[in-house]
Amino acid sequence: MTKGKKRKVLLSLSIALTSFVAFNGVSNASAAVPAIEERVAFDNQLEVKAARTSNETLQEWKKWTNDHAYSLTSIQPEAVVQQNIPSTKFEDLEMLKPLLHDKRIVFLGESSHGAAEFSLAKTRLIQFLHQEMGYNVLAFESGMGNAMNAQGQIDKQTAKQTMKDAIFGVWWTKETLPLFEYAKKTQKTDKPLKLAGFDIQQQNAFTNGDWLQNSQLAKQFSEVEEQLVDWSFGTDLKGYQKAKPGIIEVYKQVKSQVQLKENELQAAYPSEPHIVKLMERTLADRIRLADEYVELSIQANIEIEQNKYDSFLKTMEWRDQSMMENLLWLAEEIYPTEKFIVWAHNDHIRKAQSEVMGSPYPVKLMGERLPDIYKKYSYVLGLYMNSGETANNMGEPMAVLPSVKGSIEDILSSSNKPYTFIDMRNRQNERGNSWMFEPRLSYSWGMIQESLVPRDQYDGLLLIDKVSKPNYIK
Repeated sequence: MTKGKKRKVLLSLSIALTSFVAFNGVSNASAAVPAIEERVAFDNQLEVKAARTSNETLQEWKKWTNDHAYSLTSIQPEAVVQQNIPSTKFEDLEMLKPLLHDKRIVFLGESSHGAAEFSLAKTRLIQFLHQEMGYNVLAFESGMGNAMNAQGQIDKQTAKQTMKDAIFGVWWTKETLPLFEYAKKTQKTDKPLKLAGFDIQQQNAFTNGDWLQNSQLAKQFSEVEEQLVDWSFGTDLKGYQKAKPGIIEVYKQVKSQVQLKENELQAAYPSEPHIVKLMERTLADRIRLADEYVELSIQANIEIEQNKYDSFLKTMEWRDQSMMENLLWLAEEIYPTEKFIVWAHNDHIRKAQSEVMGSPYPVKLMGERLPDIYKKYSYVLGLYMNSGETANNMGEPMAVLPSVKGSIEDILSSSNKPYTFIDMRNRQNERGNSWMFEPRLSYSWGMIQESLVPRDQYDGLLLIDKVSKPNYIK
């Protein structure tokens, strides 16, 4: 979604261990300790045991995980029968009900945007959460205005077109399409699944401007939308600074018409009752984007050519702060009584992204920025893959690297099941699960090695044993 050169991040760990033992004035600790141990063992008739090896610890972790993990029977989306899915189809997901019964937001992550099985698994989870647990709003890491457009016209167009209007192109796949077919079918029920977006980035035109009933202003609006994209990927900072006032003025003119054209907007987007508020918010975001973000983006483009990434990281922080604000606005102003499902990359939803060592984005992103009250009533599920082939944001295939011994993928794969879920939020640190509470290696995008404390970042994990590249729809 953000263009640029590949970033290389080197992970270096240094461990310093010092110990000192003194007993009854004995200064030679190495000589004193064995003598003490032997005496205590003799007095208590106990056998002195050697410390566990790392292999023994790993086997304990794997055994505990195998004993406590859940196996999903399927990740294939379920078929709707007479406006509903038989509840018996979700028996393998029943264990989620006690975990999520008091959670308002369920975050569904993914370690890559290019894994077909991630989209399938998330679609089935969304079906379950919506039908069985009353999560009626699905919010994407995609443009607020784009999802607004898609929801507003969901009854007037195909599921395929709704998908392409609503979300970034990285998810335009045959594996994601069943989600939008499901959403479209729910619109005729008493609890439709409502589509929303919280990203502030541009993806494609979020409205054609016909509702303005002013062909000249609609044309100007379309032109500045294209200009903003071109400037964002360029390096002419001074040129943009000259053009910026004119671009912002067009957006302000369009925004000034929203209240006046309420009837026209409702006619154009009949399935989005909040169209006026959403259109105003989207246009306000565009003004902020033009005023602040584009200059940051241009500066980042300039610095990337010099192998400098400070400005790029600032664009990431700016974007995620805006995404967090948009998500809270949706939850408080548009759907104050609804429960949310959030679809995004693992990086955006993790609770402490800035503490992940080896990440290309070692900054505070959306999940870390959420207020504590929202964290308390949220559940963060990270999706990982153990083998197969994924794709980058350009759709190019990449092999998933073999899991590292003792990594998240290695431990979860000990279940020898295709789809393994483990809850971590409701666990106390004990001998068999201590892996959750200390740094573990894992792969982002199946190839970027990171080190993180699993329980500090996620509430639960879902491992797909083998993934494949998506079947893209153009």
